[in-house]
Amino acid sequence: MKKIFITGASGFLGRFLVIQLKKKFKKNIIYTPSSKECDLTKENSLIKFNKKFDNIFHLAAWTQAGDFCLKHPGEQWLINQSINTNIIKWWKDYQPQAKFIFIGTSCSYSDSLTFEEKNYMKGEPHESLYTYAMTKRMLLQGAIAMEKQFKLKWLSLVPSTLYGTNYHNDGRQMHFVFDLIKKIIRGKVYNERVVLWGDGNQIRELIYVEDFVKYLILLASKTSNKIINVGSGKGFSIKFIAQKISKYVGYDYKKIKFDTSKYVGAKSKVLNTKLINRIFPNFSKKLTNLDDGLSKVIEWFFKNRFYEK
Repeated sequence: MKKIFITGASGFLGRFLVIQLKKKFKKNIIYTPSSKECDLTKENSLIKFNKKFDNIFHLAAWTQAGDFCLKHPGEQWLINQSINTNIIKWWKDYQPQAKFIFIGTSCSYSDSLTFEEKNYMKGEPHESLYTYAMTKRMLLQGAIAMEKQFKLKWLSLVPSTLYGTNYHNDGRQMHFVFDLIKKIIRGKVYNERVVLWGDGNQIRELIYVEDFVKYLILLASKTSNKIINVGSGKGFSIKFIAQKISKYVGYDYKKIKFDTSKYVGAKSKVLNTKLINRIFPNFSKKLTNLDDGLSKVIEWFFKNRFYEK
């Protein structure tokens, strides 16, 4: 029987991780404290969790999609650095037997280098995401430092943009694919004008959240002290994805307006996935394809009337 501790368990990724862990390992004991039960920005908030855990999954981070990082760089630094420092200290002082598994971000990669694991700490991240990216780099460096001095075990996974059903609809900014789906459905249902940010030529990579969770669990038991990209390795333009959504929804793509005055972010974000394909041969071929994934999410939007708010 394993004891597992998860931060950020109520988030989009966290909810799927909890479901899959319970399904795969029915006898596991899983602790999923909320932010009210455990304020990770406070140094001693974790001490009360004094069980000896086998795995610590650290998913919590203070961020949102869109231009959020541009508007809150100071807060992002203070909050995320506090969270990461506190959980690393707890891991080292009270849970040294546990493997510390945490999520990196493709934002940490420099636009001037290939998005390959060896380059994660090199170059300058995109200006609009700089502070958040650097807190994620510091999280990795903290884990490496604990390994070097105290022989602790860790694993960092860097996903491409996660998408799937059961996403939040509470007023926070949405990642681009959910925003596209919602706007295009509203264009169809309410005859609203669909306006997308940028010129539509930005390249983005997607991975279905349940696929990511599957390999997160597998890698947690298989690999230590590595940073590993987990994505499809294929990028698509915003225009291409919007065309697919429009076709599925039955909306006239030609009506979409692209607003080049709005926030765009990095021009291209596509991970190098050679490492994970070496660990799991044919990994990329086993992932949910884009058409199937988008159709599932669109159907979920319609079924739950998620487009109304």
